[in-house]
Amino acid sequence: MAFVSVDTHSVALVSDIYSDVQCTLIRILISRGFMAATPQHIVMAVQTALAEDIGDGDLTAALVPDATSAIARVVSRESTVVCGRPWFDETFRQLSDEIRIDWRTQEGAQTAPEQIVCELHGPARPILSGERTALNFLQILSGTANQAKRFAERIVGTKARVLDTRKTIPGLRVAQKYAVRVGGGTNHRIGLYDGVLIKENHLRSTMTIAAAIRTAYAHAPASAFVEVEVESVAELEEALDAGAQRVLLDNFNLQQLNEAVAVNAGRALLEASGNVTLDNIAEIANTGVDYISVGAMTKHVHAADFSLLFDII
Repeated sequence: MAFVSVDTHSVALVSDIYSDVQCTLIRILISRGFMAATPQHIVMAVQTALAEDIGDGDLTAALVPDATSAIARVVSRESTVVCGRPWFDETFRQLSDEIRIDWRTQEGAQTAPEQIVCELHGPARPILSGERTALNFLQILSGTANQAKRFAERIVGTKARVLDTRKTIPGLRVAQKYAVRVGGGTNHRIGLYDGVLIKENHLRSTMTIAAAIRTAYAHAPASAFVEVEVESVAELEEALDAGAQRVLLDNFNLQQLNEAVAVNAGRALLEASGNVTLDNIAEIANTGVDYISVGAMTKHVHAADFSLLFDII
């Protein structure tokens, strides 16, 4: 196994988001001050990424003499939130047990342009082979965290929290939701298995809002929240009368949001959704809603710019 500087805060956050049996064990290990393994979903994501890039072998890295050693520095080309260290580390762990990674920045830290983020020491071939995959994870997750931070900063001082959505890059759901947390956002449901969100298309299957809410509460696991989407204040009132504890206000304008908050009077948690931008999120938050969901944090990702500078030693 490669020697890497384990960031227990970031691994604990990943484990908290992806709460299967293995990650529960990892949280226990971290609480006792040591780390035994990388969460399995990180291992699998990296395996998939390396397989699609390296395939049967890196033909170009094979040109470098096998005994060659190298030092490589990852440099941030812009100011951004650093996110993705567990995936970066795992990439090189899978390629060589001789690579050492020395991090110069903490997960969630803000970099300056041309700042050295980390240094790698070890055999040249696996460093070259892992460069693109490791940087891809770092760039995408840093970009996601950076976007989450920008949205979260706009609503500081309000009670609202920024939520992510399921509009994520396939295969990177947990990774991007982790990045949202690193950036200061809050996770909505991870997938279809840990929360009920009754939307317009579900209601078109002849169910009324009230009937759908009653059925959801009767069948959903105790650990899953139940939320219903409404498109008008009248539908909100119907949902509240049916005992809804969480309601998504779909594409409400500011006037409708203010009215919805007044009608709700604290009975349910309210989530504003639809057409949320950096320019209008503060106004939405000031209406008094509890959550604001923003698909753009994970869907419209501007990957952060990092470079890996390589030297033979």
